[in-house]
Amino acid sequence: MPKIKILYVEDELFLGKIVKESLESRGFEVLMENDGAKALSSFTRLCPDVCVLDVMLPNKDGFEIAEEIRSLDKEVPILFVTAKGRTEDVVKGFTLGGNDYIRKPFSMEEMIVRIHNTLRSKEAPSTLALADGPINIGKYSFVWKRQLLVLGEEQRKLSFRENELLKYLYVYRDRVIDRKDILQLLWGNDSFFNSRNLDVYITKLRSYLKADGSLEIITIKGVGYRCIL
Repeated sequence: MPKIKILYVEDELFLGKIVKESLESRGFEVLMENDGAKALSSFTRLCPDVCVLDVMLPNKDGFEIAEEIRSLDKEVPILFVTAKGRTEDVVKGFTLGGNDYIRKPFSMEEMIVRIHNTLRSKEAPSTLALADGPINIGKYSFVWKRQLLVLGEEQRKLSFRENELLKYLYVYRDRVIDRKDILQLLWGNDSFFNSRNLDVYITKLRSYLKADGSLEIITIKGVGYRCIL
């Protein structure tokens, strides 16, 4: 099996060396770059399976690099690494096409899990929606064919649109989802009235899933949603 190729852009050389060696010891192929201005040429040379970008870099930051990468490749997973924890930075990263965000300090185990998760999210998701059996969403079991959301002994009967919305969010989890795409799928148009209806349904789903704190439906203002399910 070919090695997973990672472009890793990090200007803290000591940290970068540790992370690079740790990833390589686990079977990854890693090209490390410490200068943001050189990242795009490294990307085109390596053709990586996943990009791990530090946000704070000399000459060109991780957000700028992500924009350049997205102009060439819309699908390659991008994982941002940063000491920043502000919500606006997280939102900006996802808006620019990032797939995930990891905050310093982090463990190698967390980074590896997040790398694998971003790679799984790249796979065509339509087959997931066709599975006949229940779907595990955190602590919940989503029996979409019966419009049921189950937690332990509790069963919640979902409306048709709640069911379709949750299924859509699950299928496209860990991606930035455009509001217009959801509105066209569920209502057939993106009118103001239907847009307000969508807000109501999102609020309902958040309340239905609140028993599991690991599940999030993140609103990306002016764009849509990113769902961690």
